[in-house]
Amino acid sequence: MNILIIEDEIKAATSLATLIGKIKPEARIVAQLQSVKSSVAWLSEHEQPDLIFMDIQLSDGLSFNIFKTAKVSAPVVFCTAYDEYTLEAFKANGVDYVLKPFSQQDIENAFKKVDELKNFFQQNPLPQLNDLLAKVAGTAGKKNFLVFKQNKYLNIATDTIAFFYIKHEATMIKTFDQQEYSINQSLDQIYSLLAPEQFFRLNRQYLVNFHAVKEVEHYFARKLLVTLSIPTPEKLLVNKEKVQNFLTWMENR
Repeated sequence: MNILIIEDEIKAATSLATLIGKIKPEARIVAQLQSVKSSVAWLSEHEQPDLIFMDIQLSDGLSFNIFKTAKVSAPVVFCTAYDEYTLEAFKANGVDYVLKPFSQQDIENAFKKVDELKNFFQQNPLPQLNDLLAKVAGTAGKKNFLVFKQNKYLNIATDTIAFFYIKHEATMIKTFDQQEYSINQSLDQIYSLLAPEQFFRLNRQYLVNFHAVKEVEHYFARKLLVTLSIPTPEKLLVNKEKVQNFLTWMENR
């Protein structure tokens, strides 16, 4: 069995490859890709794998964009985090998913379901994909966030948000005019609602707007130091594992 992994988080891809090796030792991972662009290129130049494990949000956009350009006839197991609406859409369309962080049992169940649906996928690759794309598009680019401050509910437009960050275990919004608001959602939940072209998850603490990035420079240990157009409480560092993804995100406008 030839398996293709499309996942922009290096640790998640490595963990997935390790679990696949334990569950399906006869399987061969033909490639590990991190972006829509590289996936389209690979699928255009190689034979279809037997199975694809695919993250939803890649470094340069939603993975569904792959299907608009490249032919995909292999069954796909989507990987995602918190977007429950999207998960239900996948289930309704007969495509399995694994929820991050995934366990060995999750991957075993995914293989079992793919085996059961193998004939279905071969005869009907990704049915109702356009409907699925439309549903996901509605959740991928949230336009505003409702916050509560000084006994008032306020709508904060996403375009006015410079970054989201963690402060004393609370999730905060910081706008370009340097106003600050708390929000009752995790960074993972927020990221799943945003257009990946607009916001990037620098690290566990920060989720930044592309238009807030002022400059980027090399830092020690092959990290990047990111400076925003407004002050941040601490240095913004991108670990070496995410450097290429971040630079690709910066470039693909």
